[in-house]
Amino acid sequence: MEQQSKQPITYRFPAGFWWGSATSATQMEGAANEGGKGKNIWDHWYEKEPHRFFNGVGPSTTSDFYHRYKEDIALMKEIGHNSFRFSISWSRLIPKGIGEVNPEAVRFYNAVIDELLASGIEPFVNLYHFDMPLALQNIGGWENREVVDAYARYASICFELFGDRVKKWFTHNEPIVPVEGGYLYDFHYPNIVDFRRAVQVAYHTVIAHAKAVAAFRKAAIQGGQIGIILNLTPSYPRSQHPADVKAAHIADLLFNRSFLDPAVKGEYPQDLIELLDEHGFLPVTEAGDRELIKENTIDLLGINYYQPRRVKAKEHLPNPDAPFLPERFFDYYAMPGRKMNPYRGWEIYEKGIYDILINIKENYGNIECFISENGMGVEGEDRFRNENGMIDDDYRIAFIREHLKWVHRAVEEGVNVKGYHLWTFMDNWSWTNAYKNRYGLVAVDLDNGLKRTIKKSGYWFKTVAENNGF
Repeated sequence: MEQQSKQPITYRFPAGFWWGSATSATQMEGAANEGGKGKNIWDHWYEKEPHRFFNGVGPSTTSDFYHRYKEDIALMKEIGHNSFRFSISWSRLIPKGIGEVNPEAVRFYNAVIDELLASGIEPFVNLYHFDMPLALQNIGGWENREVVDAYARYASICFELFGDRVKKWFTHNEPIVPVEGGYLYDFHYPNIVDFRRAVQVAYHTVIAHAKAVAAFRKAAIQGGQIGIILNLTPSYPRSQHPADVKAAHIADLLFNRSFLDPAVKGEYPQDLIELLDEHGFLPVTEAGDRELIKENTIDLLGINYYQPRRVKAKEHLPNPDAPFLPERFFDYYAMPGRKMNPYRGWEIYEKGIYDILINIKENYGNIECFISENGMGVEGEDRFRNENGMIDDDYRIAFIREHLKWVHRAVEEGVNVKGYHLWTFMDNWSWTNAYKNRYGLVAVDLDNGLKRTIKKSGYWFKTVAENNGF
């Protein structure tokens, strides 16, 4: 590995660039029924329908960060992390979502934060990553304004408990995903297909976000910043035909700008409001909501990017009796000759990361941002183990490198992009996919006591972080 670090640096990043990775509580903590944790929707859904999870693997153990955080943080340090984003499990900290705070959870998160800081790794803390406490889902989850207020209280408690050491805070990760999964396309609990309820959930998530930002401002954390993490998926039209362009614009409004605009600009796009109004789907709002959103914009934007969205005008009239879905306005388009990750079924389009960053610069005031997730999931990585037992994941190195070239170009063109976090640090449990695809810089051997071994990409990442470029 020594040879690599001696090579000249072609792509140098700004001083203080954030090199690290991201993960979430439910996907890596494990200890789902330990330490006083309450149930969340994933614990419940797995109990109810285990067959909907790949190989029947549920969230109870996952990668066991709860018990092994010291070992794992030592590995983060070893592979060059100067920052790490994780989430707090709401149902671990406040088992019923409202009411008593769990002292065992406070001890655990304090220990993780202190261990990170002692290792020279800055903690980036996200408050919500798809894991609604079951007790709150039982009263409607994000459909219910009471849950919005419970979340604002939870956020305040986190700022109070950990804000003396944690300076980078995020309200939600990919808030469009629980809307899509839980209320449109049936891949998250509560498995509802209902556009009206989806719109309400999305709207209440924005209100919850704004209330958390307001609580953060009130907490006055010295040197603190608050943001949101959005999976911004560029919507590319098949052609420049007006019908294709309109289809891409509507997809962008629904999937990207529905969260991006209120979070950064403090208001919804007028054409999104008109679109929902025209079809009779405006959400129920309350007095003061508009001002709340307007006054509580973010300091820092996390951007998750995996794949583009390619769309074209509808080819056929939608079935008027079918559920109303976003696809009423466009069809997906499979571009001939696109490069694919065959394991995940996703297109690999590295320039997409640059297009997002330039859009942020040109249309969102060049707000401070960073790549908060980017990564490649591959099935059956054991076949790439070499004679020393290390996974030779050259495909992952190529994936990261080619994306980083475009991030570097954006930096050179004046985009205020401050870091790159890979998804993810170690192989972790991916919702209904469980351990089907592996994303980590560190391998986790499920058949051998969850033994951790650094992959080739982990060593490569270390040289990039140490050289601040490649």
